[in-house]
Amino acid sequence: MKTLKLLLVILVISLLTNIVKAKNPSDLINGIVNEAALVLKSSDPVESKIIKLNDIAERSVDIDGIGMYTLGKHKKTLSEEQKSKYKKLFKSYFLKSFSSRLVDYTDPKINVVSEKKINEKYTIVNSVLQATSKRPKVNIDWRIYTKNPEKPLIRDLIVEGLSLARTQKEEFNSVIQNNDGNINALFKTLEQFLIK
Repeated sequence: MKTLKLLLVILVISLLTNIVKAKNPSDLINGIVNEAALVLKSSDPVESKIIKLNDIAERSVDIDGIGMYTLGKHKKTLSEEQKSKYKKLFKSYFLKSFSSRLVDYTDPKINVVSEKKINEKYTIVNSVLQATSKRPKVNIDWRIYTKNPEKPLIRDLIVEGLSLARTQKEEFNSVIQNNDGNINALFKTLEQFLIK
C-alpha cells in the first residue's frame, strides 16, 4: 500500500512538473522543435509527415489569431459568414504553407537562446537555426501569446527581423486593395493556393 501511494505521489509530481514546463514559453518552443525534428527525421512518407506537422501546428499556433491579424482593417467590414469562411480558408492556407515549407528539412537544429517577457500577453523567445553546409545560421524570434498562461500559443515568427505575420498582412492587404477592397478576391487567391 505504501509503495502504491509513493508511486502515485511520484506520478502526480511528474505530471505537475511537465505541466509547469509546458507553460514556460521557452519550454514550449523547445518541445515543439524537438517534436517536429522527430517527425522530420523519420522515414515516414511525406504525407504522414505533413499530417503530423499540421497536428503540431494546430496545438501550438494561434491560427485564428494570426488569421484575423493578417486581415488588418478589413476584418471590421466582414459579415459573420465571411469571417467564418475566411477562418476556414486561412487555416487550410496556413497549414499547407507551414507543412510544405518544413517538410523539406531533414533535421533542423534550433537552439533557444533567451526569453523576454514583453507584457502580460506576450513573450518573445529568441532562437537560432544552426547553420549547415547548405544554409547559413538564421535568427528566429517566436512571439508567444501568453494571455492564457495555461495554454501559450505562437502568434508570429520573426525571421532575421522580418515578421511573417506582418508580411502576410501586407500581402493580403495588397490583394484586397488591388481589387477595389473586395474581400472575395482574397478568398479566391487562398482557394487557388489550396488547389495547387
